Amino acid sequence: MRSAQVDIPSFVRIKPGALGRLGVYAARHQRSRPALFTSAGLPAAILSTLYAGFADQRVAFVLEREVAEPSFDAAADLLAELPSGCDAVFGVGGGRALDLAKYVASLAGLPYYSTPTSLSNDGFSAPQSSLLLKRRRRSLPCRMPFAVVVDTLVCSEAPEMLWLSGVGDLIAKLTAVQDWKLAYHERGEPVDDLAALLSTSTVYQFLARPHRDTESLEMMATALMLNGVAMAICGSSRPASGAEHVISHALDQLSERPRYHGLQVGVASYITSRLHRDVHTETIARLFDDTGFWEGIRHDPFSASEWSEAVRIGSQSRPERYTVLNHRDCLVEVETMIASDPNLDGCFV
Repeated sequence: MRSAQVDIPSFVRIKPGALGRLGVYAARHQRSRPALFTSAGLPAAILSTLYAGFADQRVAFVLEREVAEPSFDAAADLLAELPSGCDAVFGVGGGRALDLAKYVASLAGLPYYSTPTSLSNDGFSAPQSSLLLKRRRRSLPCRMPFAVVVDTLVCSEAPEMLWLSGVGDLIAKLTAVQDWKLAYHERGEPVDDLAALLSTSTVYQFLARPHRDTESLEMMATALMLNGVAMAICGSSRPASGAEHVISHALDQLSERPRYHGLQVGVASYITSRLHRDVHTETIARLFDDTGFWEGIRHDPFSASEWSEAVRIGSQSRPERYTVLNHRDCLVEVETMIASDPNLDGCFV
């Protein structure tokens, strides 16, 4: 049963120029002693805009750190470094910095301002952080952001493959919910209908305008954020993560060169939609044609043997997460798809 109170973002700004107004938002909420965690190597223009906005409001950071690799140990160290009286945590950049900042804020019980500079996945608003724990990547539960601030102009200037990764991670919600419903029919696992509806409806909002401009990026950012809310509503990653994520997590562990999360789950979502034999297959294929997703994958194809192994071990890696991979032995079907499906032609070597 859903709890009466759901932890969701209280403050949301998704628009061009939002990055430069972070200082205004901090002052408005009376955050005068925040900490700042940024991605290593952020472009100078982004940093200049960021710092100028805070300086205009006379907001000074009590702790600043660049994040290269997020780990549980690094989060513990940063928690110990937070000065007394720190009143908020700001995370700016890519997923690694945002995951670490979110987890530190959660441990400290501080409001967290999530500011992604690209839209490669839904992690910027999810109730988990992906951190290294004993050299293995784990999704650790944490509090949702107090604020989500997305500058669509900044995100429009991010590398194209990051945008395509966001496309892949977003469309995966369709197959994730399909797996959730399969688990209900086969195992009696409860489905939170509101969370499932929220997750899939946001995808169709983006499908109406799948372009790489500020208006479409606003739709994508909103959709990815609301998927985080859907997870918070039901207390599970089920609305956003099914067999396609199981395959991707397996690839992260075994691949010689794991790719962006959304690229892996996007291709895996197309494959699992075929395993489900449902109506989403053509929708996914058409979106990948329209956005250039397939071509992006063909420029740097996956290893067919690694994907076969990921499907094989993925079906055994999370027995509690029932998906189509547990429903039947899918390995031969997947290998046949990789070898003969026209949409996957050139996506594997």
